Amino acid sequence: MGDRVAALGLDVGRKRVGVAGCDGTGLIATGITTIARTSFASRYRMRVVAIVEEREITLLVVGLPYSMSGNLGSQAKEVQKFTKRVATALNLPVEYVDERLTSVEAEMQLKAQKRFSTYNKGMIDKQAAKIILQQWLDERRQRNSRINKLNEE
Repeated sequence: MGDRVAALGLDVGRKRVGVAGCDGTGLIATGITTIARTSFASRYRMRVVAIVEEREITLLVVGLPYSMSGNLGSQAKEVQKFTKRVATALNLPVEYVDERLTSVEAEMQLKAQKRFSTYNKGMIDKQAAKIILQQWLDERRQRNSRINKLNEE
């Protein structure tokens, strides 16, 4: 588990994309920014490329909005389509995380921190990206721990 973790978490919405990164140890996710989702070839792409290069990202972790019944709806398919274009352009692999209710959780966390404003949707998106990436990091750590225990037996 001593490998450096260089993952970028994305909360892809219709208007904005929340972006989160993690420390190199893979323990803590932090919100980085929110990017307005304009045309793909515009500033959005340049900002993502700059973040990927600066942080030496090797993997995209994207929240996939399953329906409450667990099916992939139209929004999830749109996220997959968008993500495929971004991943191809950046030449990076993608892992998806079930993001059901992350925006609700993000609002609750921000309210608890007294940092919530209904006018700052970007802050919610950035917090949701942080939750998505933290969930992936926690699952990765648990999976690695189980593998290590099996190897020791």
